[in-house]
Amino acid sequence: MYREPGRNEALIQWMAEHEMTTREFADALNQCIRKLTGQHSLITERTVLKWRSGETRWPQTLHRTAIRSVTQQDPADLGFTIPQRSVAGAKQKTSSLPSRHLSVAMPPSVRRSQPRVGVAQVKELTARLPAIVEFDDRHGGTEAVEGRALELARQALDLQQQGTATSRVRGQLYSLGATFTSSAMWAAIDGRRLDAAQRYLHEAVTLAGLSADPAVQFRVWGHAASLYRQLGRYHDAIAADSAARATTVFRRDPLYASLAHARTAAHHGDLHDLNAVKRSIDHARDALARADSSTPRPPWMGFYDQAELELLALIAYFSLGSWADAEAHGHRALALLRPGLARNRSLALVHMAWAQLEQGELESAVTTAQTIPGGAWHGRIGRLVRGFTKRLSDLAPNEAAARAWADYTRRQPPQA
Repeated sequence: MYREPGRNEALIQWMAEHEMTTREFADALNQCIRKLTGQHSLITERTVLKWRSGETRWPQTLHRTAIRSVTQQDPADLGFTIPQRSVAGAKQKTSSLPSRHLSVAMPPSVRRSQPRVGVAQVKELTARLPAIVEFDDRHGGTEAVEGRALELARQALDLQQQGTATSRVRGQLYSLGATFTSSAMWAAIDGRRLDAAQRYLHEAVTLAGLSADPAVQFRVWGHAASLYRQLGRYHDAIAADSAARATTVFRRDPLYASLAHARTAAHHGDLHDLNAVKRSIDHARDALARADSSTPRPPWMGFYDQAELELLALIAYFSLGSWADAEAHGHRALALLRPGLARNRSLALVHMAWAQLEQGELESAVTTAQTIPGGAWHGRIGRLVRGFTKRLSDLAPNEAAARAWADYTRRQPPQA
């Protein structure tokens, strides 16, 4: 009596755990067979569907070899079974198969079993990202966070070279490599280690392109724009902003759109284009009002909110020399900033203190500057503090506020 074969639950479960579609599984097997034999294989989605449904219960020899190599499991452990009527024939074929065919079906490289890179490794690396982001938010661009991010990027790229992986996993590894490299680049930018940042930029752009991840591409171009700004290459910064706005995530998610417009406002400020600054800030506000806070996003987007928009507006008006507007945005940013974003708080304080100084409010400026933690006086913030100190000395060298600031700075740790 004919008995309908049952579903191969073991294979179905393995593919689900590894987030592999029938197309991806077939492609991985065909790629494996090409490496083994030098010839193209014709495993199709239909072939895999027959395995999953149980219609084909025992794949042919070369297919089983590829399954073993790709999954790192014996076909029998994946639910494949030899039909009883074929056991004797299978034994006979195996015993009479010429040795040259055996060497093709199971070469030494496969017998040694290459490691399988899968979802578990991707998840493990992804879980390391929030700590990098949180440390950077609190302490700014230290060499410690730069080094840790580079180490994690290297781990992601090393996994690319180890064994086999699906196209989806490889894309995720490239995405992680780009993300961690971009974190290292941002730490170097914030720490004013600009030569290192430029080296990281090339690799981050390459990896982001290989990942085909629009969110990561958006992040890399955003960091590139910040780097160009620190280098004084303001038109290049605008061009990098345009590249970020060309990503699909910019069009799909208003929060990304708001961040891109707010950053562009700061860069228009460097070019002294008041109308462009106002226009970009208006676009940023409109997009932020449309953003859905419940939409899942990567941890590195957690910093962006109304407070960050106000901070970027502060920086834009500061660059324009619109001191009163800059100070007003500074007060709003400080009122909204969350406690964990300590670096951004210091950045707002130093800009606002300088804006107050330019308005002749010496005592207010010094009082504001004295609230910047001494531990934040490195990198970009350290450079701005030194600029503030020189400007105060130039404007009012003999005023009591200037003397008070000089006494205060002498009590602080050496600036990096």
